[in-house]
Amino acid sequence: MRMTKKMASPLLGLVVSLGVTPLTVQAAMVGPNDMSFYDPPQMTSGAPGDLTWYRQTTVDLGANAVAHQAWNLVYRSTDAKGDSNRVTGTVLVPQAPWQGSGQRPVISYAVGTHGLAQRCAPSLQMANGTDYENANIAAALRAGYTVLVSDNPGYTTGDSPTYMSGAAQGHAVLDIVRAARQLPGSGVTSNTRVAVWGYSQGGQTSARAGELQPDYAPDVDLVAVASGGTPANFFDTAEYLNASTGSSFLLQAVIGLAEQYPQGIPLDTLASPYGKAEIDKVKADQCVFDTLFDYMNKDIAEYTVGNQSLQQLISIPSVNDTLEEQALGGEKMPVPIYQYHGTADEFIPLDQHLALKKKYCRKFSNVTFGVYPSEHIVTQFQAAPTVLEWLDDRMAGEFTLGTCLTLKPRPTANANPGGGDFVVTLDQWPLDANIHLATLDQDVELPEESTFTADTNMTAGTLDGDLAVPDFSTKLNIVLPLDVKLSVEPSSSTSGSASLDNQGQLHVDGQAFANITVKSAGAGVLQIPFGCKTENPVAFPVKFDGPISDLGAGNLTFTGTTTFPPMKDCGLFNSLFTTLMSGPGQEYSFNVSPPAPTTW
Repeated sequence: MRMTKKMASPLLGLVVSLGVTPLTVQAAMVGPNDMSFYDPPQMTSGAPGDLTWYRQTTVDLGANAVAHQAWNLVYRSTDAKGDSNRVTGTVLVPQAPWQGSGQRPVISYAVGTHGLAQRCAPSLQMANGTDYENANIAAALRAGYTVLVSDNPGYTTGDSPTYMSGAAQGHAVLDIVRAARQLPGSGVTSNTRVAVWGYSQGGQTSARAGELQPDYAPDVDLVAVASGGTPANFFDTAEYLNASTGSSFLLQAVIGLAEQYPQGIPLDTLASPYGKAEIDKVKADQCVFDTLFDYMNKDIAEYTVGNQSLQQLISIPSVNDTLEEQALGGEKMPVPIYQYHGTADEFIPLDQHLALKKKYCRKFSNVTFGVYPSEHIVTQFQAAPTVLEWLDDRMAGEFTLGTCLTLKPRPTANANPGGGDFVVTLDQWPLDANIHLATLDQDVELPEESTFTADTNMTAGTLDGDLAVPDFSTKLNIVLPLDVKLSVEPSSSTSGSASLDNQGQLHVDGQAFANITVKSAGAGVLQIPFGCKTENPVAFPVKFDGPISDLGAGNLTFTGTTTFPPMKDCGLFNSLFTTLMSGPGQEYSFNVSPPAPTTW
């Protein structure tokens, strides 16, 4: 199979293999401002990366996005079989001057799964302010990069995405760099340094782009690749997904690969009437979170003629060859690569990505592997600062040794069991908490060792968790400045509702309850024991409504105002402590964020 790919690449990139940067046959046109933009003219000639047409646009990346210019474009690319195709995408350029050396560099951002309907295209989602990857795209813009976001092939009107066809996706994220060079005002030139960054589907895309670049796009000055949550081995990944939490991704992969390889995966003969109806529904109007919940825990056999199992399907030679064609690691990565994965990933198995690292290392690639203690969605956004810092260093030409030579033990997966509810576990996440005492007008910071553990069941819509706060000392002005030893002890679990809607918005509505105890007060080691505490537990409402990206980005913050009950067991000081520490208007802020990553 590898021989076929290596033979195809020079033919696909014949122009660039001769050292000539591809140019348009005729000047690109300004395209229309309505949806007819996605129905571009047919291309009869030209080279990969030729710009068909473009238009200025506006995108909504959220409140933290920096000022930028944006364009939509349609450009020529190449599918996995060597045929020309048309791909849509978006170019975003920060308005602030580049602060680094040389030209402003480019990140070609390879998106994760968006869905097979046209309305799911990243360019349309960004325009509507509903793209779930906005946080990472905005972070790359804040870092000063020009960001290119290919929609991937198949979102032009009348087409269907070739979802998970690695070569087609890899070509698309390389060709958008070439197309951006032809875009007036982009600032992208043949000398622009380029990195490709992607996660999940985008992890496959970015790694494949790196493998393809030497033959397919030697004119693209690729300096680094970042590839996270990567499905490197489709056989292992399919087995992991089937009849489990992420089974919708397997169904979409079958549809997308059948679109690219109709002889390899002949859906007309493999899919049952029920399966064909479900395929039509997925293609017609469902985006990623629609399918995630509608097809959770479904077995692929439900959609096949004679209820053929996954193993029976994989044993069909043409299907087997098609899946094998998507395998990563057959080529040396020509530039440094940052691979990363969550140990609790419930969608993409960790072990097959670790195996890809070993494949690259055996070919003397420069690999750094980041290990994150979280599940799939959390890791995607938690990793962004680390990825961008690593890419900054590569763009600056700094050397990296990588982690191929490591004595650390192999990471172990700890994902929740598949086949049941979709549960996101927060396992001893650091808790950064502050309580503002109203009467004293003073802040109490909980100790750094405080943690929050919870199961957020997105299927059942429930939250069940616990605070863990060690006893600690703080300075309080109670008549005189005193060192006060406090205890914040949960009286019951943190409970409530938690859900993820079809727009990728996370909703949390619960309460945490804790007894607050003044254990002692004094000056330094000279402490007078008290043991006085609130008559009843303090109720802290925990409410959050925001993008799912905030969960991994460390922006899951609960703020509010509560009432402290009167104090008891304070002896002669009962009235004093009640006056100073009880009553309404006690403000609080609880922020929970994922534990820090490591490397392997």
